[in-house]
Amino acid sequence: MPKRVMHIDMDAFFTSVEQADDPSLRGRPVIVGQDARGVVSAASYEARAFGVHSAMPVVQARRLCPQGVFLPGRMRRYGEASRQVMAVFSRFSPVVEQASVDEAYVDITGTELLFGPSGQLARALQDAVAAETGLSCSIGVAPVKFLAKIASDFRKPRGVTVIEDASVMDFLSALPVSKIPGVGGRTLEALLRLGVRLAGDIRRYPEEFWRERYGVVGETLWERAHGRGSDVVRPHREAKSSGAENTFAEDTADRGVLAAWLLSQAERVGRDLRRQGVSGRTVTIKLKFEDFKTLTRSKTLSHAINADEIIYRTALDILSGVELPRRLRLIGLSVSGFSRGGQRASLAPDRLQELSERYGRLDGAVDAIRDKFGKAAIKRGKLA
Repeated sequence: MPKRVMHIDMDAFFTSVEQADDPSLRGRPVIVGQDARGVVSAASYEARAFGVHSAMPVVQARRLCPQGVFLPGRMRRYGEASRQVMAVFSRFSPVVEQASVDEAYVDITGTELLFGPSGQLARALQDAVAAETGLSCSIGVAPVKFLAKIASDFRKPRGVTVIEDASVMDFLSALPVSKIPGVGGRTLEALLRLGVRLAGDIRRYPEEFWRERYGVVGETLWERAHGRGSDVVRPHREAKSSGAENTFAEDTADRGVLAAWLLSQAERVGRDLRRQGVSGRTVTIKLKFEDFKTLTRSKTLSHAINADEIIYRTALDILSGVELPRRLRLIGLSVSGFSRGGQRASLAPDRLQELSERYGRLDGAVDAIRDKFGKAAIKRGKLA
């Protein structure tokens, strides 16, 4: 049976989530990235029309699009939306490989009997995502993964491109060589000097030519020009870690300020862990100094936890043992279940167990209130 791989790419994911959650933002240029010293994380299609794109300095984006709606970003919300769309994908095939927060490969080999031809299945999946999340996605279908990924970018937003086995060579003959994954600036310049502008042009030279001239890169180019690549979709394991970090408006070494940020992050991480139904033993803090040097420190507890207060106390304990010779521009906090090293907690196991149960009941009550009335319905006194 011919292999069929689908690549699904969410359209302007972060900004689309913002527009779905707040209908007043629809049709307006929305930009995720508010820190004047930071960069743009995402731009809606309306903002892209002004030349704004991801990784652009926020200062430059404001100059290009002064009427834009600049938002700080809500990574926890984007993670939640990501889990929702991945759950929709898994209804169409049990073999889903999440490639990032907003894209995935899906093996749809043999699904024709259930959902019809690939194009019909793709439209049905798009409709299901839109109905359940209010978001749109673009889809590419091909015999191999790299072609499916290229195809998903062809008709954005909400596009569907299907490359049948018989049309692979025709598709590649007209494909700009710059679209091949792995062809960067220098490689592209070298190819253009050879008169290679389309993927099909690569086939003018034998495999030996590419191997001798560019080694492994040359071999890969030749293989891809012939439509060859991996068709194996590997489902990832369930995530075993969760983290949050913040870049400050102004660099600081004030431990009171840092503690407040750790408390806020502990709430975010703890809530995410509880939503996933998982816990972790290792708490890690990340510190980025004003000179951009980064330091991480971890501590491993006697058993896995997901209570906000214990995550916070452990992070604060780690921070107290770190010297701050310079001001910080960023602090982050994560909880992981994979780490085997690190120090043991200062809390005795029995005491830790007692506190976990107590704070677990409190967190459960707070989660329920926020689920019903919103995040702002209840706040810790330290953060109010």
